[in-house]
Amino acid sequence: MAKERYRVVIRCPECGERYILRGHRNEKGEYETGFKQCICGNEDHLYIDGAPE
Repeated sequence: MAKERYRVVIRCPECGERYILRGHRNEKGEYETGFKQCICGNEDHLYIDGAPE
């Protein structure tokens, strides 16, 4: 069974940067994209929104 892919938009409220990535959902319902941190160093306070491709 193939995992469904998602288009994930990550926005940083601190600097306004926006990232558009592809990813999958894990067992906890979180998006797995490989994203670690924003260019401003923000790791915790991010707005994450996903939609199936």
